[in-house]
Amino acid sequence: MFSRKAQRSALAVPAIGALVIGLAACSGAPADAGDGEVTELTIIAANSPWTEGLKTLASTYEDETGIKINIEAYGNEQLNDTLKVKLNAQSDDVDIFAYQVQDVMREFSRNGWLTDMTDYVESDAEWDWEDFQPAAREAVQLDGAVYGVPVMTERHVVYYRSDLLEAAGIQPPETLDDLEAAAKALNDPENGFYGIAMRGARVPLVTQLSSFIYSFGGDFQDEDGNATIDSPEAVEAIEFYGDLLKNYGPPGASNMGWVEASAIFAQGNAAFYLDADSQAYTFLDESNSAVVDSVAFARFPEGPAGSKFYNIVPQTVGISAFSKKQDAAWEFIKWVTNEENTTAMLADDTVPVARQSAWDDDAATASFPAGLVEIIRNVGEDGVGHDRPQLEQVAAAREIVGGPVITAIEGGDVESAAESANTAFQDLVDSEK
Repeated sequence: MFSRKAQRSALAVPAIGALVIGLAACSGAPADAGDGEVTELTIIAANSPWTEGLKTLASTYEDETGIKINIEAYGNEQLNDTLKVKLNAQSDDVDIFAYQVQDVMREFSRNGWLTDMTDYVESDAEWDWEDFQPAAREAVQLDGAVYGVPVMTERHVVYYRSDLLEAAGIQPPETLDDLEAAAKALNDPENGFYGIAMRGARVPLVTQLSSFIYSFGGDFQDEDGNATIDSPEAVEAIEFYGDLLKNYGPPGASNMGWVEASAIFAQGNAAFYLDADSQAYTFLDESNSAVVDSVAFARFPEGPAGSKFYNIVPQTVGISAFSKKQDAAWEFIKWVTNEENTTAMLADDTVPVARQSAWDDDAATASFPAGLVEIIRNVGEDGVGHDRPQLEQVAAAREIVGGPVITAIEGGDVESAAESANTAFQDLVDSEK
């Protein structure tokens, strides 16, 4: 997320004897090398700050326990393809994998590829499952089962130009109406300066639209999973999002993903930019940003239903259903994600972790901007654990859901567009029943 610091020192790990005894005590304990002892575990993960930090921890674990941790890291698309090939073949050469819950958890669960980790996470009070932020715990659960431990998080925040707001006597927006008023006041298109920049391209915008829908009191689906993007709340949120870009955004907004929209803000050509807090490095990098000294951070503004923003898990660690070393895999996951190691991940590798205790540690958060830390510390119950429709065919769903927003940006009939999109979305939902 930000620049890395010096490598951490070794942290205490459980003794190998205790681990083996614990395994032997479990019925059906997995065996390795035919002697009941686990000598190695294999983990597949995405290239990420967490995976980089994991490499140091894995070395420490191996030194202290004798259990070798094999790590394979891939880009996201290659990761998903690799996992699907191995899991579809019911391969037992993968014990642990770090995956994207929003994209594949439903598919992997339906296929029987994920180990239900509910008993594991709830069995150790000292490890403390409740220390993980509520939205992060929500994100890794499906139908009452826990399918992984969240190791990275991401939230929707407001980036703004503190110098411009101060000069204009404008306070950071506390409500969406405040945001609209400030964007309007600072919009200056004749001079190539815009009140706001956000994603406007059909598919990329859906994740960012989510916080607006939640804060207006809606969601993509109801409790039974049925499509609700034509609800009054969702339609109002779609109109609001579209109007912001139509009235105060840069030209060509409907073709912009996060790369294009963030570049406008980084170049100093927009007063506000709303997107994931993981993008903060973009604006704090002197070689790429003209707003290093003026960028500030604010919590997602309140709508009619309050400030309800996505607080998602881009990476979670689960156990393969086909591993013959599931108890040993859990012991390693439990150790890697304990409070001490999680706090070290935050402090030394600037990984945006999921434990509340780590964010409450002033020393651990010293390398993060204070304004951003304050937002993350106070997520509380307001974060929502998903930022897109919740079904297997999520890519197709995003294509459908983004359509009414394009209509709003272009000044069309949003209500009719939402009704048509909702019908298509419901057909997609029904196809998975």
